[in-house]
Formats: sequence, C-alpha cells, structure tokens
Amino acid sequence: MSVQVGQKAPDFTLKTNKMEDFKLSDLQGKKNTVLLFVPLAFTQVCTKEFCSVRDSVNSLQNDNTQVVGISVDSPFALDAWAAKEGYNFPLLSDFNKTVSSAYGSLYDNLLGFNGVSKRSAFVIDKSGTVRYAWVTEDARNMPDLDQIRSCLQQLS
Repeated sequence: MSVQVGQKAPDFTLKTNKMEDFKLSDLQGKKNTVLLFVPLAFTQVCTKEFCSVRDSVNSLQNDNTQVVGISVDSPFALDAWAAKEGYNFPLLSDFNKTVSSAYGSLYDNLLGFNGVSKRSAFVIDKSGTVRYAWVTEDARNMPDLDQIRSCLQQLS
C-alpha cells in the first residue's frame, strides 16, 4: 500500500546522481519536497516526464520547494541520463529499492523486470507530512504537474 495523504513521509537517505547523500529530513522546516518516482532511466515515457519537469521546473521548484527524481537505476546511469537531457533537479538512486518499497511504489514485475519503481508523485510539506500522493499501475501514465503545482500553491 502506498503512502497516503496526511501520513508522515518515510525518511530516507539516497545517493544523488553526483554521488552525494540526499536525506529527506534535511529539508524539514526548510522546504516542501516533490518526489517523482520513475521506472527506468533512458526509457521513452520516463524521459518525456522528466523533460517536462525540466522545462517547467521554475513553476515547481523555488526557495520553498525542492524537486527530486527517483529510480532504481545506479547513480552513474542517472548522471549520464541527467547530462544527456539537461535535467536541472537532482536524481536519486534507489538502487536497493528500499525507498520505492517504503512509499508503496514498487512493481513486483514490470515487463519481466522485478523491483522497478512505479511511476508516482508525492508532495511533502515542510513538516514532513504527505500532502499529495499519486501512484499508477500503468507505467505509461504520467503525473499531472498542474495538480502538483496546485498542491504546492496551497503550502507556505
């Protein structure tokens, strides 16, 4: 079962595509966070989603909000993907699948691959509470960025 609106977001520490530690709770009291889980780097729909985020990141990310992408790919693959596509937000490697699992965002099997992140989106406020949660079983569906923006506008 995925994390629900109103719940405390599970804390985590993951490596970024630059091999730096990213700890969710480090943003508590400072910034809202948008977590965007995608199945696999370099795939068509994942690239389309993150390019859309890249192209509109200024309407999502600011002094009050940090956007991060998460997949089960290695930090090295994510760094190559970020460099190729010019992503302007951190990509986090959930290589061990612990965060995807904690958020209820892990496929048992997707196209023959076990343990791939489900395409999903979560908005976490500065107190660490989930304010928006969207998880899809169909990896071809993308989150509605307008709904995420609307949620963020309601947060301080």
